[in-house]
Amino acid sequence: MYADWVKRDSLLISRDEFENDLRKNYERMARFGISKSDAPYFLPPYEWYNKTIKVWTDNLGFKLINFSPGTRSIADYTYPEMGASYRPSDEIYQSVLDKEKADPNGLNGFILLVHIGTDPRRTDKFYNLLDGLIKELKLKGYRFVPLKTLFLEKK
Repeated sequence: MYADWVKRDSLLISRDEFENDLRKNYERMARFGISKSDAPYFLPPYEWYNKTIKVWTDNLGFKLINFSPGTRSIADYTYPEMGASYRPSDEIYQSVLDKEKADPNGLNGFILLVHIGTDPRRTDKFYNLLDGLIKELKLKGYRFVPLKTLFLEKK
């Protein structure tokens, strides 16, 4: 985590630590053939950052992004033992459909955050419902595009 939850303008790392963290991530991704030009977007840990992190990200040639608010997809990492924080996958799924229905723009340009891995204690993995959700949204006329395409279209 780079910025304090409560005092958001306070950093929890130095610039060197930030740059080293990003560099190490790209070194790891390079093992899979992914370069900076393939993945120029950066979503900070816990989706939490401040103005300084944005500037540092820009200076390194990355585009800082975040998820679009309004659904419960970000809760797909929760598990039942977390109590009131836990959100079952069917609730998350429905929250996406509810957002689509309630927003005058639907989900056009929406960035839906889904975690590729979750705690083993979460037995109802939301990502197992993605195929159905994608099919349902495609039937409504939505298309799914890479971030590069999305940001070109938003200009």
